[in-house]
Amino acid sequence: MHTLDGVSRSDQYRALGLSTFAFTVCFAVWTIFSIIGVQIKEDLGLSDTQFGLLVATPILTGSVSRIFLGVWTEQFGGRIMFPLQMLITAVAVWLLTSVQTYPVFLLAALGLGLAGGSFIVGVAYTSRWFEKDRQGTALGIFGAGNVGAAVTNFAAPFLVVALGWEGTARVYAIVLAVVAVLFYLLAKTDPVQAERKRTGEGPASTGSMLEPLRDLQVWRFATYYFFVFGAFVALASFLPRYYTGAYGLELTTAGVFAGLYSLPGSVFRALGGWMSDIWGARFVMYLTFIGSLLILFVMSYPQTGYIVQGINGPITFDFGLSVGVFVALTVILGFLMSLGKAAVYKHIPVYYPYHVGSVGGLVGMIGGLGGFFLPIAFGVLLDLTGVWTAPFMLLFVLVLVSTVWMHLAIRRMERRRHPGLEGEKYLSDVPDAPLPKPVGGSGGAPRGAGSQPAE
Repeated sequence: MHTLDGVSRSDQYRALGLSTFAFTVCFAVWTIFSIIGVQIKEDLGLSDTQFGLLVATPILTGSVSRIFLGVWTEQFGGRIMFPLQMLITAVAVWLLTSVQTYPVFLLAALGLGLAGGSFIVGVAYTSRWFEKDRQGTALGIFGAGNVGAAVTNFAAPFLVVALGWEGTARVYAIVLAVVAVLFYLLAKTDPVQAERKRTGEGPASTGSMLEPLRDLQVWRFATYYFFVFGAFVALASFLPRYYTGAYGLELTTAGVFAGLYSLPGSVFRALGGWMSDIWGARFVMYLTFIGSLLILFVMSYPQTGYIVQGINGPITFDFGLSVGVFVALTVILGFLMSLGKAAVYKHIPVYYPYHVGSVGGLVGMIGGLGGFFLPIAFGVLLDLTGVWTAPFMLLFVLVLVSTVWMHLAIRRMERRRHPGLEGEKYLSDVPDAPLPKPVGGSGGAPRGAGSQPAE
């Protein structure tokens, strides 16, 4: 584990505050298509599948880039990589405003998507400033930068109304460039990079940084993140479209309701990190998956009418969620996802303290790919089925598969750690020792050598 000699609490808080703020701005930029994409869809006459692809394209770049951005951050430090990544993204966002056709929009979206790579840069940079038993909380606070999605959902619709989507993109580009400069001026070199400079030690090779990716456990963590993060990003982008289509709401109202989902899905990540430090990441993951299964089952049930042949004739009734109930369910779902996101990243600096960038990059990439593929799948499902709740049916199946895999993997680890359990088939049904037979006596009350007469 790296040394933290000479690192003060103020140094830790400075690194955490700056990286969280920068990540918040990057995440707001990363999800900008969830709002301006609705206007672009109308301007270009796109289908739901085309719209899903447009919204998902930035997620692809932000996901794939996490591998090499994570490795480079391990090698060169976050104080260099964070501003560099933000400046390149700001240029791409500015150039977006000159695009006219759908294929070029997709190309521009690839450049804009680099904003999503900021996550692993911040994870690798922030984790180097904190002790092992505080990393879960610190990374949970940093991960709360997902609230940038809520910022976009709340603010961008009003910017679009006032400035148009082109003006909104320019505002985002300017803000991102300013934050990049401020981060470089205010941030300090992390302890690992500072120690390398002091000793003259060179960065680790790329091959050695990628070595842990052979571990199946890394890919299991990545699968969890596919839902807790990938589906979070996908829903943050999809919900404005869902509210305007399924409930006929105005874009500004739909943006606010989507923001109500994104907000707890972001800010409570700090709570998830703290819970993982106190009770363990396994408990938090079970809580996330089981709670999500219950909520998604209700959300996926379509508006349905029933006719029951009663004694006195047909009885009809309907089932469907009002917009208020649906919004409340998304808020709870977002809260559970935020806990799960923190729990997944609690594992990484503990299991792989010298490979946070590469392992965290892979996990983040797979999660981000969820944010890429799921919006496309949502659009395809809507086009094929014509059922508004079909995307939530898909998420229910995804969570069910993840929950079963996690439980089976945990049981295998328990048996490997405790070989005596290998032959147990009825572990939850058979006690360690049966309750002993009571000794006979008056009224059937047990009586033994140690019994005392009633007083």
